[in-house]
Amino acid sequence: MKTMKLALAALAGTLLAGSALAQDKPKELVVGIATFLSGPASVFGVPGRNAADLLIAEINAKGGVLGVPLKPVYVDEGAGTNQLLSEYRRVVQEQGAQVMLGAISSGSCNALAPVAEDLKVVNVMWDCGTQTIFEDGKWKYSVRTQAHAGAEMMATLLYLMKVKPDFKSVAVVNQDYAWGRESWALLQAGLKALKPDVKVVAELFPKFGAPDFSTEITRLSALRPDVVISTSWGGDLDTFVQQAAARGLLKQSTFVLPLAESSLERLGAVLPEGVIVGSRGDHYWRHPKHKDTPEMQSFVKAYKDKTGVYPIYPTFHMQQALTGLTKAYEKAGAGGKWPSKEEVIAAFEGLEFKSLTGTVTIRQDHQGLEDQLLGTTKRVPDYPFAVYDKMALYPGKLVTTPLGEKSLDWFAKVKPDLVTDKSIETFDYAK
Repeated sequence: MKTMKLALAALAGTLLAGSALAQDKPKELVVGIATFLSGPASVFGVPGRNAADLLIAEINAKGGVLGVPLKPVYVDEGAGTNQLLSEYRRVVQEQGAQVMLGAISSGSCNALAPVAEDLKVVNVMWDCGTQTIFEDGKWKYSVRTQAHAGAEMMATLLYLMKVKPDFKSVAVVNQDYAWGRESWALLQAGLKALKPDVKVVAELFPKFGAPDFSTEITRLSALRPDVVISTSWGGDLDTFVQQAAARGLLKQSTFVLPLAESSLERLGAVLPEGVIVGSRGDHYWRHPKHKDTPEMQSFVKAYKDKTGVYPIYPTFHMQQALTGLTKAYEKAGAGGKWPSKEEVIAAFEGLEFKSLTGTVTIRQDHQGLEDQLLGTTKRVPDYPFAVYDKMALYPGKLVTTPLGEKSLDWFAKVKPDLVTDKSIETFDYAK
């Protein structure tokens, strides 16, 4: 009898424990997603939302995350910083979000990181590029599932030095906010190290969302620099390129547009051959190594069926954020219980997962490593818009600021042998 009572007591304890664990697992995992749904940057943000809808439906169809379906709640980053911060808090505090994906703008990410610490919510920086986030501060609850500006600008610099080594003058036209200023500071530091004799003839920073670039274009037309660099993106980049093309500026100088992959289809016939373009990572639906994989073809088809256009790099960033989040939950919940937010964010450290275009690794400082793909535009009969040719694929580790260093310091001491490093792969356009 004594043995039976002990056995029954043990069984009751097990059932109670199982019940407690079951109660710990939520009915749904609320994920807040900050992206531009209005304004000129919505040409970049809405594709991110469209990709999220597709990917979350696919995750839920396969059983969700650890058996829990995802529920997205969208926040419009285009409403301005104050409204974004207010909505971010509301989604966490009132709608119970355990995870937030935020955001696109570097300024938004700088503003949201301390809020995530205050709320103790997992904050996945799904798209912003500012390198200072993890170089100037430590954020326990924030992680970035793609590269930062350091990797993107280093690859751009190396590609420019490879394909046009003899340029003597350069001008920049960047949006006047954190991303535009910081990306140019990096490129300028690298140029001083690799081409100390290059002359910077103009540094132009029009307002974010500017509708008219006639002043900047007039100056560039008069100065005639060998190279014009613009790390602008979204509607701003589209408008600048359209107005510059109308004035013949694209034929006068070599244009370097590190974020132009997202604009290729929208610009159509406006963008000529010979423009250097980048993907903010290795994100390109015609990636030379992955365009024919079943995963890529399935994603491209599903996205094009839904939207009528091809996916652009914010859609790939969203895929990486959701894939990384899923893998972090699986790693943290490997023991069979629903993980805490602290366990999830800890699981990101050292995490390695496959994306549609390669492999992403999260360092111990919560910064993601990914490869960088650049190319030169080519016109082909297969598409009514420019495509990549003369591509170069730069390994993430090669072009990313080493752990513990500041990007500006690293750029200032870059050596010419990095331009021809043997780990860099090259590809030409192929059907």
